[in-house]
Amino acid sequence: MMTLRQVEVVRAVMVTGTIGGAAKLLNVSAPGISRLVKYTEKSLGIRFFQRQNGRYFPTPEAQSIFEQINGVYKKVDDLSGMISAMGRGGLSELRIGSVPSISQVMVPRAIERVRRRYPDLHMDINILKIEEAIDYLLLGKGECVAMSYRLPHSGLDFLPLASGELFCIVPEGHELAGRKEITAAEMIRYPLIGIDPNDPYGRIMAEMFARNKLSYDITIRARFGTTVCALVKAGLGIAVIDQFTVAHGGVPGIELLRITEPTRFDTYIAVKRGVPLSLHAEAFIEFLRAEMRAVEPARQSPPPERARPRSAGRKK
Repeated sequence: MMTLRQVEVVRAVMVTGTIGGAAKLLNVSAPGISRLVKYTEKSLGIRFFQRQNGRYFPTPEAQSIFEQINGVYKKVDDLSGMISAMGRGGLSELRIGSVPSISQVMVPRAIERVRRRYPDLHMDINILKIEEAIDYLLLGKGECVAMSYRLPHSGLDFLPLASGELFCIVPEGHELAGRKEITAAEMIRYPLIGIDPNDPYGRIMAEMFARNKLSYDITIRARFGTTVCALVKAGLGIAVIDQFTVAHGGVPGIELLRITEPTRFDTYIAVKRGVPLSLHAEAFIEFLRAEMRAVEPARQSPPPERARPRSAGRKK
């Protein structure tokens, strides 16, 4: 039985007609080619070549199997081509989902990096409400979903992405524009555009006002952050929004004010439990996590310890 390496070498000698030509074609040493040809002939009991004037001519026995060798070599070549195409993402499709807040800025940045690694990869990106993510994953419509909230579900696993904060956004030219920070008490003096309190970010906003015993009125309620930003930009009020929706200047015409009160939250990648991820999905998660962690708020470090005073009676 011939190995694929023996098939490759015998074919190279048949094509080039010399040991030196075969060695150059395969980018190996000529003595190695000569030894392998002799070993193959001896082990199979078949003489493949006759040598005349320094050239190698196939014997009648070799001619009869030359087409078979070519067929095997073509299959190997096809396999190599397929593997190469897969390495570029060809023959595959990445199907992922995301909640709107992460899909606005972060997902496109991660997808651009996926495209650079897998230039031939087909992709299908779905923008989902949180409640839609369960069916999307359990029914196998996609491999993963970027989530702003962790759902209690026995069929899903949640992988950490990044932490974030909420910001107050105001339109350019607003009397608050130019400020760096604002308190919850200051925000309620202005018309508020808000997200549904049942939304994860809306819940954080509601809890912030409740902790400070502040009553507030949401004059306009909207479901998605992009709509909230558009309403603020139109001058209809100020709003509280997550930092990932407005990262990297994603919404021109508005200004961001850090909120004094704590508004930290965590984001996740949801996957179907027990189902392995493709290399392409793993790459997407890796890039998305890197993009989001690059803009996540700095963790507050504990205050430095004070140096202990020296004892009064200690000698220097």
